Amino acid sequence: MTKTNPGHFFEDFHVGQVIEHATPRTITDGDRAVYGSIYPTRFAIPSSAEFAASVGLQEHPVEDLVAFHVAFGKTVPDVSLNAVANLGYAECRFHRPVLTGDTLRTSSEVIGLKQNSNGRTGVVYVRSTATNQRGEVALDWVRWVMVHKRDAGAPAPETVVPAVAAVVAPEDLVLPAGLDFSGYDTTAAGEPHRYDDYTVGERIDHVDGVTLSEAEHMMATRLWQNTAKVHFNTEARPDGRRLVYGGHVISMARALSFNGLANAQLVAAINAGSHVAPAFAGDTVYAWSEVLDKAAPAAWDGTGVGALRLRLVATQGRDETMTLRGDDGKYAEGVLLDLDLWALVPR
Repeated sequence: MTKTNPGHFFEDFHVGQVIEHATPRTITDGDRAVYGSIYPTRFAIPSSAEFAASVGLQEHPVEDLVAFHVAFGKTVPDVSLNAVANLGYAECRFHRPVLTGDTLRTSSEVIGLKQNSNGRTGVVYVRSTATNQRGEVALDWVRWVMVHKRDAGAPAPETVVPAVAAVVAPEDLVLPAGLDFSGYDTTAAGEPHRYDDYTVGERIDHVDGVTLSEAEHMMATRLWQNTAKVHFNTEARPDGRRLVYGGHVISMARALSFNGLANAQLVAAINAGSHVAPAFAGDTVYAWSEVLDKAAPAAWDGTGVGALRLRLVATQGRDETMTLRGDDGKYAEGVLLDLDLWALVPR
């Protein structure tokens, strides 16, 4: 009897299946430091315990995406070890800031299946939930991933494509306990731009670029205990190239967005996301953002907090025209990531 884990193939999944993922992971200050060494992030709340305290947070949280990557990494051995590619996200909500010392564990429910027309792969839809050591939900999300079949001749399952919300409603966003931007220090934060300084439809070129390196993207992926073969093993893809983990591109784009969105301090939700094209070492990543919407729920009155709905786009090479799609409706050449998120900003 084999004792090694070959990972799940498409025909191993069934709708309603619940998977409890192994290896709970305790967040440390080392995670914070390594994250900052890999990505050029400078957001004031995760960077400064003093700044976090000044806006009402009793303890100093790590970057929201640290929690996302750790929680996501737990799902890989069971969901996407045999993946072709991670395809998209929806309905991701950050329920509470994650602190050093918190231990995250993740479970997933299979909510949809769809075999591809080639008969060799299929798309698996899961809803994953990460909880801390007290059983409190830290974040949850839906994602879909293309997975190899073990046997191309295995019968296709009934197609189930789940309905997911196009956007997390503003009233469903969770304001961290105690968060208050009434006395917000824009000098310490790095930019003066507040909620009212942004207009719907505005596009912001974040200007800076970072060239991806083989060592850094694999180190980052190992940091999150993501074991997907395509990120490490040159024999896992026909072209012999190591695919950069899509979350690495997300964090790079988020960090680059500081230049123009320094006060978009916390990610409250990811409404949708698509990894439009693969990224590889040697690619230089740039980012731009579009303001899609603004919200200030009545329940937040008196906190000085508002929310911007942002489209964060990562590109291979800088696109000063900030073009998302061509006249044919397809993504423009060079687009790597199209991410729709809510971020909390001072009013």
